[in-house]
Amino acid sequence: MKVSRRIIGTLAIPCMAAAILLILCAIGGKSMIANATSFNYFVQYIAIVMITTMALSVNLGSGRFDFSLGSMAVLSSVLAAKVTKAILNGGTGSAIVMLALGILFGGLLGLASGGLYVTLKIPPIIASLGVTLIYEGITFTVTSGKYVMDEVRNPSMTAFAGSWYYPAILIAAVLALTIYLFDHTRFGYDYRALQSGQKVAVNTGIREIPNVLWCYVICGALMGIVGFLNAARSSNINGGALNFGSIGIMFTAFLPMFIGGYIGRFSNDKLGYFLAAVCMSMLNSTFAAFSNEISASMQSIINAVLLVVFLIYLNNEGLLKKLFKPVKA
Repeated sequence: MKVSRRIIGTLAIPCMAAAILLILCAIGGKSMIANATSFNYFVQYIAIVMITTMALSVNLGSGRFDFSLGSMAVLSSVLAAKVTKAILNGGTGSAIVMLALGILFGGLLGLASGGLYVTLKIPPIIASLGVTLIYEGITFTVTSGKYVMDEVRNPSMTAFAGSWYYPAILIAAVLALTIYLFDHTRFGYDYRALQSGQKVAVNTGIREIPNVLWCYVICGALMGIVGFLNAARSSNINGGALNFGSIGIMFTAFLPMFIGGYIGRFSNDKLGYFLAAVCMSMLNSTFAAFSNEISASMQSIINAVLLVVFLIYLNNEGLLKKLFKPVKA
């Protein structure tokens, strides 16, 4: 009984989302995934949303709101693209080298952000705003405010962007690694202990600062992957985003983070983020199918409404359960 309840709770939202969106597509005479290219974009978007959500949740789950995630993704991808171009000049293996460098640079940028936070001892939200402006400024300087295109347009990147199984491998690898790190290692145990009670955890001998720094490194490395995926998907990197222009990357993770957290009650929060990303990718594919009928601004409004409605549900979940609880005779 308990197992069946967990399975139903885990799959309920993805199944309902799939049913509703498929019905809407059928009514409108559209196909959610019309061809192989659409399926490639579908899997790529799952990877982008899932990894961004995981990166956002790591620090946010400990009360550290990090606005700099988007700027890390952009700057790490720019640096990785420039270095890869200098090494291989667009030759064989450019995609895998850029991905590896993106993870490396992302981790270093995360470490610098975390180091600034623990050194200055200012609220993390303020530190992240400053880091965002710094990273955006560095990106603008490196790119001269232009789009990075030549560095990411080569046969290797095209092959990656044109195949669904590469992002699928990344999804499986990131999902397995994060579950292992946060659920089956000493680092993960300390992380959850600090979440539950910081003072008690520190008093028992847990070293908070190294754990915090590793959290920032992990977030940066994850956003390095996101930056690479965005570059592969769009075949360019916008180097001219200033004045918090990169924050939009982070906001794509808010709704799936809450949905994934809810699903995670029944199974695992990382699995929940993956299933929430599947839901968001289905919604995004539906928007693409109805692109002539639904404008970009309307899509943003729909996403915002869905977020508000889900938050209202979460805030009133106990009351709703009481209202709809069967009355015993």
